[in-house]
Amino acid sequence: MEFFRIRKDIPFMKYALILNAISAITFVLAVFFLLTRGLHLSVEFTGGTVMEVAYAQTADIGKVRDAVASAGFTQDVTVQNFGGSRDVMIRLPVQKGVTSAQQSEQVMTALKAADPSVTLRRTEFVGPQVGEELVHGGLMALGMVVLGIVVYLAFRFEWKFGVAAVIANLHDVVIILGFFAFFQWEFSLSVLAGVLAVLGYSVNESVVIFDRIREAFRKFRKLSTPEVIDHAITSTMSRTIITHASTEAMVLSMFFFGGPSLHYFALALTIGILFGIYSSVFVAAAIAMWLGVKREDLVKSSSRKELDPNDPNAGATV
Repeated sequence: MEFFRIRKDIPFMKYALILNAISAITFVLAVFFLLTRGLHLSVEFTGGTVMEVAYAQTADIGKVRDAVASAGFTQDVTVQNFGGSRDVMIRLPVQKGVTSAQQSEQVMTALKAADPSVTLRRTEFVGPQVGEELVHGGLMALGMVVLGIVVYLAFRFEWKFGVAAVIANLHDVVIILGFFAFFQWEFSLSVLAGVLAVLGYSVNESVVIFDRIREAFRKFRKLSTPEVIDHAITSTMSRTIITHASTEAMVLSMFFFGGPSLHYFALALTIGILFGIYSSVFVAAAIAMWLGVKREDLVKSSSRKELDPNDPNAGATV
């Protein structure tokens, strides 16, 4: 399925140096904000009080949030359903001079004033050490994903493509984190899940382009490497627009209608999708070109045999 077909290849690689310079500046700024401002970690990482309450009828999450806010908890508070529609989980940040029991009592007083049917199921204090374990686990997951991408692309294509894809994917991850650091958006477990999802999503776009590059190398023997890459990117543009527009439509639905619990998750995905398209075209493909990817390497890795000199397309041009 194609919305359109571009007859003439767009010279993407002609502007690769300028666009990668912009990308490098954005990357450096993201690292700068991460180092100077840091991430605004949620209660899941910093520790705090976790409450589980139950209602006689379906809980109105908006009214629950208003009740919690009326108790003096307006920042870094998470209110969401869990289990059924009548069960609500509330996460409260640590407050100096206030114990977990006092926080729980204040919130329950406000909740009962709004709806007397509410009952407290469970309350507990989550220490900062749990957050350290989550950070460690998240970094380990990130490292395993990166390693898996390198190994997969090295076997399927060539090691230069593996390096290019990893650099492009880490570029996306760091920029997402840079946005969250600059605007001090709350970084929670759901956002971390979104960042890991972006890694897989972004590498998928790179694989599609890399696969088309390999096909073009086999088909068009007279084209130079930049021309082959331009052809590969141009020929996948219709697919890229359809795929990413459909995904972004779903993500925007979560962003606008998913409520506060999905707000930053959808925001992380939106940033990742936009920069994922950019990095697959102007970062991954350009780095592969600069690393000196060769026709012979890709053809050997895909077919393990020489190009057929009798192929009618062997000497074709685009």
